[in-house]
Amino acid sequence: MQKPNLDRMWQVWIKIGIPQGSYPEWFNTVVNLIRSQVHETISLLESNGMIDWYHFLIHPKGNDSNAYFHLRLSLKEGINPKDFLDSIPSYCLDPTQIERQGVESISGILKPLLKNEEIEEAWRIIGEQSEWILHMINIHKDNEGIPIEQFIQFMHYYMNMVGLGHQSTLLLSPFLRF
Repeated sequence: MQKPNLDRMWQVWIKIGIPQGSYPEWFNTVVNLIRSQVHETISLLESNGMIDWYHFLIHPKGNDSNAYFHLRLSLKEGINPKDFLDSIPSYCLDPTQIERQGVESISGILKPLLKNEEIEEAWRIIGEQSEWILHMINIHKDNEGIPIEQFIQFMHYYMNMVGLGHQSTLLLSPFLRF
């Protein structure tokens, strides 16, 4: 994944809903939506040559009590925004271009600690994390749910490289007690 161009950043929202049921049920809802709508949106835009970077998070949208996937996307050079808007799936809500000032910082990331204070490089790494999550989910069988423990074990290996492996189960799953 390359660095995004901060002047060509867009965002869309995909509604998840209000968290309901047990944590494993909610987790399965999230994973299924990543498998279908998030992956489908990104694959469609990549295969059509529209985007060169993406990432996604889950959080509320404004005062809405629902959870949403918040996708940020960088349009490739030369892509007409109208063509982009015409190609996104209908479940992608409120597509808007993000002003550069809205992406020149990342909450919790200390820009002065970065080499050359280059926030685009931090965005690139965050995009790679989203890409990794998509790949990790997509190596599993489509008709099978992914047990939380399986997901946590993958995250254990991810976090263990910097000495946080044991802590990752606590960080990722506050609802589970082992």
